[in-house]
Amino acid sequence: MSVKSDDKTYIANTYARFPVEIVRASGSLAYDENGREYIDLGSGIAVNIFGYSDKAWIKAVTDQLNTVSHTSNLYYTLPCVTLAKILCERTGMQRVFFCNSGAEANECAIKTARRYAELKGRKNSKIITLVNSFHGRTVTTLAATGQDSFHNDFLPLTDGFLYTPANDIAAFEKLVEENDVSAVMFECVQGEGGVLPLDGDFVAGIEKIARQNDILLIVDEVQTGNGRTGKLYSYMHFGITPDIVTTAKGLGGGLPIGAAMLGERVRDVLGIGMHGSTFGGNPVCCAGAVNIINRIDDQLLDGVMRKSKLITDALSDAEGVVSVTGMGLMLGIETKKDAGEIISKCMDNGVLVIKAKNKLRLLPALNIPDGLLMQAINIIKSACAE
Repeated sequence: MSVKSDDKTYIANTYARFPVEIVRASGSLAYDENGREYIDLGSGIAVNIFGYSDKAWIKAVTDQLNTVSHTSNLYYTLPCVTLAKILCERTGMQRVFFCNSGAEANECAIKTARRYAELKGRKNSKIITLVNSFHGRTVTTLAATGQDSFHNDFLPLTDGFLYTPANDIAAFEKLVEENDVSAVMFECVQGEGGVLPLDGDFVAGIEKIARQNDILLIVDEVQTGNGRTGKLYSYMHFGITPDIVTTAKGLGGGLPIGAAMLGERVRDVLGIGMHGSTFGGNPVCCAGAVNIINRIDDQLLDGVMRKSKLITDALSDAEGVVSVTGMGLMLGIETKKDAGEIISKCMDNGVLVIKAKNKLRLLPALNIPDGLLMQAINIIKSACAE
């Protein structure tokens, strides 16, 4: 039996996989079962920010595997504390709750916001999210997601969410005036929604209204975080100070880890027994994340912005391209032809790209070599122009 046929037999049918079996990979290059080479511009959906088989990351993970692999959160471990300290020092947040994914990090943020409201005597307050947002696939984070297509199959979803259009500050303010609102949660770049950055004035307006009305500011940095947009976290482009920041994906460099970073106003909202995770803060995952976060420096971030410009300059006026949106190395390419058709052509020519709604979505490793990147971009250009 082949991997593909066994997959169809034994794996839950929840993924529309591409017809490629990845058997080995290094840097930004992946190889299938036939030895064919691909330039990967998806990096595991913004996870492998230093590419596949990164030697420094492998050493950090392996060293920890040979020391302590897992203890649970009933005991102290150094990698967990080290990572939390680094994240707090680099963001200004005060405490960190570790979990295993972005959805779990957002669940923690939602629970924290509800507990904050409860402590203020506001037991039925609402959380506002944006239309076209995406916050996860648990029952609660599906409810938080501002897309009707995600609200149909698993009813009843968790109550308590309101939705407002992105970049419409008047609509947001009206919701706040008409409801008891405890928090607003948003992505600075809507990833699954089509790689759409928020307007700076809108983000500033949200913060101002939130501060005037004792509303917590939650920024979902699951996909945008860890250098992806050219800053350590995307909210740093906007000059705001969130109360809660959630992140995952690239933080672990390939191992599952999520984090909810809690600011001054909510640092002590969660008490012992109010939340937990068996694998959250796992020493191996945290050791890998420490290696990743310590290497996201100004030089790397400058490179992200420079490579972003290379891509946008090459594609913005290219034949068959309608628009390029996004920030840093999180870019969406709207094409005149069907995105799925373009993706197939790119795959046939040795480039792996993924999709966000009707767009190609580019999420390459942050350290992808310029030559390899432009080779892939030229293949995309040709596919769009055909």
